[in-house]
Amino acid sequence: MNDWPEGWSDDNRGPRYGRGSAGARPEGARVMRQVRRGPVPPGQHSGYGTPGPSAPPYGSGVPQQPSYVDGRGHEEGAGYDAYDSGYNTGQVYGSPGGRGPGGPEDAPGRAPRPAPNWRRRIKWTAITLATVLVVTSVATYFWADSKLRREVDLSKVIDRPAAGDGTNYLIVGSDSREGMSKEDEKKLHTGGAEGKRTDSMMILHVGDNGDTLISLPRDSDVVVPSYQGSTSGKVYPAQGRHAKLNATYAEDGPTLLVRTIEANTGLHIDHYVEIGFQGFASIVDAVGGVEIDIDKGFKDKWSGADFKAGKQTLNGQQALAFVRTRHAFAASDLQRTKNQQKFLAALAHQVATPSTVLNPFKLYPTMGAGLDSLIVDKDMGLWDLASMFWAMKGVSGGDGTSMNMPISGSSGGNLVWDKAKVKTLVNELNNDQKVTVSGN
Repeated sequence: MNDWPEGWSDDNRGPRYGRGSAGARPEGARVMRQVRRGPVPPGQHSGYGTPGPSAPPYGSGVPQQPSYVDGRGHEEGAGYDAYDSGYNTGQVYGSPGGRGPGGPEDAPGRAPRPAPNWRRRIKWTAITLATVLVVTSVATYFWADSKLRREVDLSKVIDRPAAGDGTNYLIVGSDSREGMSKEDEKKLHTGGAEGKRTDSMMILHVGDNGDTLISLPRDSDVVVPSYQGSTSGKVYPAQGRHAKLNATYAEDGPTLLVRTIEANTGLHIDHYVEIGFQGFASIVDAVGGVEIDIDKGFKDKWSGADFKAGKQTLNGQQALAFVRTRHAFAASDLQRTKNQQKFLAALAHQVATPSTVLNPFKLYPTMGAGLDSLIVDKDMGLWDLASMFWAMKGVSGGDGTSMNMPISGSSGGNLVWDKAKVKTLVNELNNDQKVTVSGN
């Protein structure tokens, strides 16, 4: 049954609109077409142009624009987006005014595309790079700060001397075997002794008139002062007993060592830094080895040292043997302290080179190895640690002074400090003056 209005008829054939599938009839839709028999009356629309008399006098049988029905009696355009084939406006797809060849993009006389604004591009590139750099730096700072092992509480040190000008760091190399396997102990010739002792102790003074690195021989003769126990909190009175400096570290750890140095020198220690065997070797390996010039070759079965004279690059195992050797030298511990100063200055210089600082594949492993193995005081910050390394680099570059604590002789196998020279040295450091005292 035909339910179309009068004058309309079914035509399932449907027209083709343009090219491609743009004019394809929706599946299931019926096309209704009005067929006129006679001229278009005035005021009516032919479906092709303007209404009324101005419309072209097409004859009868010219179809109007078809409309689709969705199968429910709704024509397109009534609540739906009407389909436009382009015939009403005379537009033919593919002709000038449409897309594709011959369209606006290819039209002659078109305005040229503006040239790139390179100044703007460079500006935003610089802003982006600066933002990335700032974000990376901040993230690195907080990552590194979180890895510092702040385990030494200097507030437990009693009867301290007044702080002077500049900053004094006590740098300790312990024989801690923390994190080492039996194989590591054998490889690094560390032995398997229990507990912790210190093989090296240095005071680094950082000031405005040059930096000074002073080694304290482990066999230095000192008077053990009164002190507060690091774990018990009990105060132990002074008994006037003498001991080797490294024995005080073995007795009650870092706080008694700091207390003993301050009591025997009058120099205030601001910060404490300690590193063990494994950490030291790991830092050297992470930085890719350290180049050093050895004046005279030597061997030592105790440390595993076996070096020839001349410039050479030491890995972690070799570096540890170099700084621990004392049996191969006539001056024993005094020569060892000189070697320790020489190597630590070279290490600081290597860490601060552009090849390490600007190479993330070297910088982050080096920082990770160092921060994991360093034990510092509770007030130590990253800026303090950076200042310490830059000062050591300056000492190695000739901008500072490196020396041993002045020695006047020995007593019972212990090295006795030259009290007059030590007093002058401490006075110059407290006043941040250029050091004039020489050590052994």
